[in-house]
Amino acid sequence: MDESAEYNSHLKVNEGIEQPGQINPTAVDRLRSLRQGLLSPSAYVDGILAGDMVLLSKAITLVESALPVHQEIAQEIIAACLPRAGKAVRLGITGVPGAGKSTFIEALGMHLIGKGSKVAVLAIDPSSQRSKGSILGDKTRMESLATHPQAYIRPSAAAGTLGGVARKTRETIMLCEAAGFDIIIVETVGVGQSETAVHAMVDYFLLLMISGAGDELQGIKRGIMEMADGIAINKADGDNIPKANRAKAECENALHLFPLPASGVSPGVLTCSALTGNNIDGVWKMVEEYIRTTRDNGFMEQKRLLQSVQVLYEHIDSQLKTMFLSDPEVSRLLPILEQQIFESKVSAYQAANILLQAWKK
Repeated sequence: MDESAEYNSHLKVNEGIEQPGQINPTAVDRLRSLRQGLLSPSAYVDGILAGDMVLLSKAITLVESALPVHQEIAQEIIAACLPRAGKAVRLGITGVPGAGKSTFIEALGMHLIGKGSKVAVLAIDPSSQRSKGSILGDKTRMESLATHPQAYIRPSAAAGTLGGVARKTRETIMLCEAAGFDIIIVETVGVGQSETAVHAMVDYFLLLMISGAGDELQGIKRGIMEMADGIAINKADGDNIPKANRAKAECENALHLFPLPASGVSPGVLTCSALTGNNIDGVWKMVEEYIRTTRDNGFMEQKRLLQSVQVLYEHIDSQLKTMFLSDPEVSRLLPILEQQIFESKVSAYQAANILLQAWKK
């Protein structure tokens, strides 16, 4: 065959496709973008101790992030701030929907600022079970407090965690205390037995109620009233004052049925109005009296030590779950077993045991 015939042939060998490198450039760019703008842990710590609210907010964002690169920095920040934490009064506030928690917190916060305190509000918003999103609108509901230089409001999404408390609320409390806030208020999603989560991280647990929302004894679960260190009947103003007084008497009668708490302090019940400011100072005096008494009898110190032990077990649970799900064999088997559950080939218990056995090996 001559050269011209070979040249005119339709048969042609194409060049091979260039093989990609071992390193994914997209992943490298993403990791680099995550690190851009991040400061050293010591820079965040210095800013927090100096009361820089911008750096405090950025540090809390790192604490709430699930990214390993963020968590590594966050844990160093927490460790450095820990010696400066623990001196603030930690107040948890919960209540039925519509009880006026945000209005009450703003009224109480402004009252405390007027007394010379620095107030941090950690407002936990409920997350959508469908989209996992959250409105985070507490700053718009606390306009005066949100703009005051002696106050700091940090809305966070509950993200489905127990008790409506954000996953890293405890660490956020520590950072706010290190930043110089002497009163930390944690506003929870609402009422329920799962509110033990917030009860386990505060010094005083205040239940906010309103009159006329149904039978106060039937509408509130026994568990939440047993945990409450104090009860405030809000919206006691105008024509609602008689109803608020009746609700106060009913709550007091109900509390008489409960045994004396471990603190040795019987829960108080007061009426107040966040709208008019009536008796907001009385509610705070009730909190102060409890804090003073429990510090004197040693219960406060014991309670915080028990809370630290609980953090230990919660962190172990979290780390074990992370290690379990990141195991290569578990990651391989998990989608297979999920499909088998859908097809009714194995039960959920059998699938869980298979995964646990694979992890042990």
